[in-house]
Amino acid sequence: MTMNSVGRLLNILDYALYALRRKLLKNVSVFCLFALVIFFLSSFLLVSKALTEAAQRILATAPDITVQQMSAGRQISIVASAANELSGIFGIEKIDERIWGYYFDESNGANYTVIGMRTPFVGSPAALQLGLAEGRLPALAEQGKVVISDNIRQHLQLGERKHFSLFRPDLSQAGFEIIGLFDKKLEIITADLILMTLADARDLFAIPEGYVTDLLVYVANPNEIDTVARKISDTLLGSRIITRNQILKTYKVVFNWRSGLGTICLLTALAAFVILAWDKASGLSQEERKEVGILKILGWQTSDLIFLRFCESLTVSLLAFLSGYVLAWVHVASFDGALFRPVFLGWSVVRPVFSLAPPFAVEDLLLVFTLSVIPYLCATAVPAWRAATVRADSVI
Repeated sequence: MTMNSVGRLLNILDYALYALRRKLLKNVSVFCLFALVIFFLSSFLLVSKALTEAAQRILATAPDITVQQMSAGRQISIVASAANELSGIFGIEKIDERIWGYYFDESNGANYTVIGMRTPFVGSPAALQLGLAEGRLPALAEQGKVVISDNIRQHLQLGERKHFSLFRPDLSQAGFEIIGLFDKKLEIITADLILMTLADARDLFAIPEGYVTDLLVYVANPNEIDTVARKISDTLLGSRIITRNQILKTYKVVFNWRSGLGTICLLTALAAFVILAWDKASGLSQEERKEVGILKILGWQTSDLIFLRFCESLTVSLLAFLSGYVLAWVHVASFDGALFRPVFLGWSVVRPVFSLAPPFAVEDLLLVFTLSVIPYLCATAVPAWRAATVRADSVI
């Protein structure tokens, strides 16, 4: 590239910046609308990725396999002695019993998840994922001792009180004492959780002795989880086998589906914006047509004028893209995606309160760029060419 070419290029860029300043109000309005669309689009993508990664980290210590008994397409209690039948399967390291269910609190319309375990919590595999902000986990022989989240304590309006009651199916009351609170970092899974011993959960839900809701299987070699799952399915007829990977895939499907629904709505808004940009760019005012004519008289070529319009569109779109993406990042990282959390976390009365850490990935950046900036540049390309081909003698 010669010095003359470089100088010509710099002059075009300088005039493009001057043209942007001259039509400041119009360009600022386009910039704000474009940045807003990119902000919404990026926020949906970042919240979905952050929630998926949070679920992946938390599920890392979940049971390898969950075994449930099915009847007529519905889950029923499974005989606890079924663990003895599974103990002979090669590769199984440990089998825990669990009783869990949902408790509806009529006072505030909230559903609590109640989980009872047989194994002593301290040092057990299940305890690895149960970080506590204060207190301790209940021991095996303790009765009426529970661990709850701060979210539940607020919904029960306990204040500083440590005791509360829940109703059994026969409407008699079961009393409990709070001995620990879950860490807020894990509220994505503990926001509505009440953890107690197996005996207390059996008493609360009136489940007969010798029955549990499911069995938790831990496999020594992670590469053999699917093989062990098939053997369990062959051993226990009518059982439903759920692996940790299947749970993670379910989370991904749910988050991606909700993110995709929001993205479709936002792409519709983006399409409307691109059509608006096309319309504004193609409708040249008399002043703009006269400007093109003067520039041609001064020696500007059609290619120079097309490049000028391209520089103007590229400057506005890049600034809007960077501003929108940075605002989306701040929205997710600092405000935990407050605008879109209800879309992803559902309708539950007891909503988790936790921090999101949006991952940075070049492919996500390129995806947003491709869905936003490229269509905008394409929409302004043809109007730019039409403007550049205006004959100077027709407007001067």
